[in-house]
Amino acid sequence: MRVDDFSKRRSELHLLDVREQDEWDAGHIEGAQHIPLGQLERRAGEVPKGRTVVAVCRSGGRSERAAKGLRTIGYQAENLEGGVTAWARAGLPLVAGTGAPGRVI
Repeated sequence: MRVDDFSKRRSELHLLDVREQDEWDAGHIEGAQHIPLGQLERRAGEVPKGRTVVAVCRSGGRSERAAKGLRTIGYQAENLEGGVTAWARAGLPLVAGTGAPGRVI
């Protein structure tokens, strides 16, 4: 899913950030759920099934693996193409763990 498509449909989608804690703390999309990819298999039950899940990472590789894994266990899941890097390049905001403006690391 492209960033512009996500931003148009945001209210009907669930955003799942699968980056590591330091990446999340530096900057994430407000309203996203955070479960690092390495923890996703055992924590998948925390991800709601009522909406399409859009997985996101820095550039799209890890989140593509997350989306594929979620689909194998019954979720409707997609990957956010280009990740938070594409989000930031589109001029959309990231928030840091402190609440200040975020950045991609």
